[in-house]
Amino acid sequence: MTTAYSKDPQVDRTLRHSVRDAVAYSVMSGGGETYFSAFALFLRASAPQIGLLATLPALLGSLAQLLAVWLGARLPRRLPVILAGASLQAMALLPLVILPLSWPEHAVPVLIGCVTLYYAGGNLATPLWISLMGDLVPERKRGRYFGSRTRLATITAFVSLAAGGLILDRFDAAGWTVFGFLSIFLASAVARGVSVYHLFRMHEPVSAESGAAAPAQRISWRLLRQSHAWRFTLFLAAMQGGVAVAAPFFSVYMLRDLQFSYLQFMANTAMAVLVQFLTLNTWGRISDVFGNRLILVTAGSVIPALPLLWLVSANFWYLLGVQVVSGFAWAGFSLSAGNFLYDLVPAHRRARYMALHNVFVAALVFGGGMFGALLSRTLPAQLELPGHPVAWGSVFLGVFAVSSALRALVALAFLPRLEEVRKTRRSMSPRQLVFRVTRFNAFLGLVYEAVAFFRRK
Repeated sequence: MTTAYSKDPQVDRTLRHSVRDAVAYSVMSGGGETYFSAFALFLRASAPQIGLLATLPALLGSLAQLLAVWLGARLPRRLPVILAGASLQAMALLPLVILPLSWPEHAVPVLIGCVTLYYAGGNLATPLWISLMGDLVPERKRGRYFGSRTRLATITAFVSLAAGGLILDRFDAAGWTVFGFLSIFLASAVARGVSVYHLFRMHEPVSAESGAAAPAQRISWRLLRQSHAWRFTLFLAAMQGGVAVAAPFFSVYMLRDLQFSYLQFMANTAMAVLVQFLTLNTWGRISDVFGNRLILVTAGSVIPALPLLWLVSANFWYLLGVQVVSGFAWAGFSLSAGNFLYDLVPAHRRARYMALHNVFVAALVFGGGMFGALLSRTLPAQLELPGHPVAWGSVFLGVFAVSSALRALVALAFLPRLEEVRKTRRSMSPRQLVFRVTRFNAFLGLVYEAVAFFRRK
């Protein structure tokens, strides 16, 4: 018999629809969104344009969250706004189907415009969806529910990503690459339509933030600064900004500099997603029992080293191993960061706070992406070390090294000061945590020992 998410049948049905929404959404994000940068490269976008594609739509789209909160404080229900945002996201994918045929001379700017609408739709739904899920999922079950939900979403994203790569590879081999992209973007739009259906079937409890339950409150940055979660917001924004220095350019490095096929590009990206699937359920259980701080500190100590691993070798199989470590670290970090914010922010302020939080994060991500684009244009071809000039195999390796340094500075500044929000049932050391999640996986254990050695030094 399937385990119930809630003793209330109506809430249980809603949470099941939310799981199906996550699966459909993951078909869109894994099979479509993942290939935005590859599509831009197919349209001959430059590295700065790739940086813009990865950061500007997210920044402009995040402003829709402020509109969502404003509407949420004035409307009696949250679901209509969530449905409107999800529907806009589905419709924004449709122009991508005819983009290269209709506006070939303006293809990249039009692509950036469509992706901006895509992110605006998603962001319009996000803060009120977070508020809704916070009301539906009890605190003591959040780790396991979201861990289980994210696990299903992750394996769906993995399968969709793999299918997208196979489709592109087959069409590319036949000389019809453009129709491969058209196929995956059309399928993504249909998947988001299925997601909208399951969102429509969800039950909405009365919220302390809805217009029916509370007077409208002005959105202000003072709310962000005065909250106990402000330091954590600053940490996440700074970390994501450091990540964004390199993140948009991994695809450029693989597809342009290393000349990876679409199949190799898919395999590299999918490996991280697969490892997230294998570890998310365990991360969720650990979050419920041992708290989120332990996971954040452990995963946050690994994340700064990830770009440096790309400097060691350009071998395809080695880089798959790097993605194993990446998936392990990001699965724990992303899940625990989301749960940590749920614990920090009271329910009656959750939607407003998350809107401001996400706009702030998007602003630093945009800054990081633009800094990375600047580095890709200005870094020298080689470093002049005393008596030993060192040439970059690719200028993006220098960008990765800078990103790693910035991530390390953020981790050193914030991780030691993180404090657990809720009372935990048991305690565990970071070393025990790693071996529990990896189930004594020798490769990841060796990586952790290396990281621990350099931290001690």
